[in-house]
Amino acid sequence: MDGDEDFYSGNECADNDSDYADSVDADYEFVEDDVDDSDDLVFRRRQQNYSVLSEEDICKLQEEDISRVSSVLSISTISSAILLRHYNWCVSRVHDEWFADEEKVRHAVGLLDKPLVHFPSDAEAELTCGICFETYLSDKLHAAACGHPFCDSCWEGYISTAINDGPGCLMLRCPDPSCNAAIGQDMINALAPEKDRQKYTSYFVRSYVEDNRKTKWCPAPGCDYAVNFVVGSGNYDVNCRCCYSFCWNCAEEAHRPVVCDTVSKWIMKNSAESENMNWILANSKPCPKCKRPIEKNQGCMHITCTPPCKYEFCWLCLGAWTEHGEKTGGFYACNRYDAAKQDGIYDETEKRREMAKNSLERYTHYYERWATNQSSRQKALADLKKMQTDDIEKLSDIQCQPESQLKFIIEAWLQIVECRRVLKWTYAYGFYIPDHEHGKREFFEYLQGEAESGLERLHQCAEKELKLYFEAKGPSEDFNEFRTKLAGLTSVTKNYFENLVRALENGLPDVNSHGAYGRAASSKNKGSTSRASSSDSGGQWACERCTLVNPKSVTICQICEHGR
Repeated sequence: MDGDEDFYSGNECADNDSDYADSVDADYEFVEDDVDDSDDLVFRRRQQNYSVLSEEDICKLQEEDISRVSSVLSISTISSAILLRHYNWCVSRVHDEWFADEEKVRHAVGLLDKPLVHFPSDAEAELTCGICFETYLSDKLHAAACGHPFCDSCWEGYISTAINDGPGCLMLRCPDPSCNAAIGQDMINALAPEKDRQKYTSYFVRSYVEDNRKTKWCPAPGCDYAVNFVVGSGNYDVNCRCCYSFCWNCAEEAHRPVVCDTVSKWIMKNSAESENMNWILANSKPCPKCKRPIEKNQGCMHITCTPPCKYEFCWLCLGAWTEHGEKTGGFYACNRYDAAKQDGIYDETEKRREMAKNSLERYTHYYERWATNQSSRQKALADLKKMQTDDIEKLSDIQCQPESQLKFIIEAWLQIVECRRVLKWTYAYGFYIPDHEHGKREFFEYLQGEAESGLERLHQCAEKELKLYFEAKGPSEDFNEFRTKLAGLTSVTKNYFENLVRALENGLPDVNSHGAYGRAASSKNKGSTSRASSSDSGGQWACERCTLVNPKSVTICQICEHGR
């Protein structure tokens, strides 16, 4: 596979079979094998830059790191865990700091090499608890590495309070105010009640993800998986086993090829109060007397402000209604505004209103298409799930085809889902292209239009044309032709979107001040014409749009339905 396979940062989850759920280091892409005895989806694994971790995987990695540090530094696993927790689970940093200055590290972390206070080994010795100041036999008291004795009841209260206060309990120190000794998990297990032990363990496991810069939790609601990522690998889109795709860098939904800053600005704009103000400016006018905004809800221009103002004015020119008559074109046809507009006479309020209206119209254009592709993607996901669970088996029975021969339909729907996601975010990209970069905008809209056109053909074929074969009474003679058409459209659409993604990620480099966009489109057409001419001599012709070689007897491309 070449670099184009990076267009897929991972496909939508297709099912929940055990092979998929058990995989940690697998990524998937479409394959074109027609024969496969497996009932699983047609996926092929390849090396990827992240791994999805379950809680069991996290615990295993955590134990491996603890054991490694314990072995290298010749310290207990309890001390090793405290060190790793202090240095955010970075093994290399622990080693570097320890061997650079062991005494400094011990002091900072609270790992004492010898007790500060002697704790008698005689069980009959009497000691005073440092919290409640009661006297107990030594076997009724416990101490950390420092040796400061406290009774079991005070220890339990101290530990429980710290655990209930949150993850800060992982850095718990000796209750003695003058002591810096760390409290390890062995004392937690020995002195805390069961409920608190479980909570502490949960904090401890979660710290491996939340304090580790290479690992993050999946942001999907209710998901307990984490993602371990190879930082610096470029592509941030990941697919969790819960079937949610997100960007590892910003934790928003997957948005390749748009950069995180653009996504952040777009999401903020969609929810910002400024858009409400733009709507008010564009769709309402202030009463000339009381200045309250008024929305026009009837046809005539005679506006009466609400009580207690009750001022009557003209909607067009905002002048008093008493001044309107034959001189202004009639009571219901004010011509002052038009005359002023032709003369270029605008007050500051009118300028702001026009700017707000233009800005709102532009934003609405991009937002509607962004939201429409999102809803189309959600519908495609539902159709994909239905196809996997019910329809494939039904179609297999009607067309007398094994399910393994119908995987091209699943591939088409997976392609549709992924392309809808990409297309959705290209509208956010287009919104932020500077107005003065006309060549860049034209080239972007050309690539986007080609990709969108291909996707619509594919979506229509998979959604509407496929329906005819479900309604058939028996095997259809042209089903194999449909297979060729749908598989071809899937491939063509994938190529269109690979080109679009590559161009956007590279900043549309083919655009320059000398009209590279026009030359690119021109060379594309020339190349297609050349291919068509050469193939026509052999009784065939090549489609200018998708380059498929068609029989000379047909005048419409069998794949993309483009005319000859």
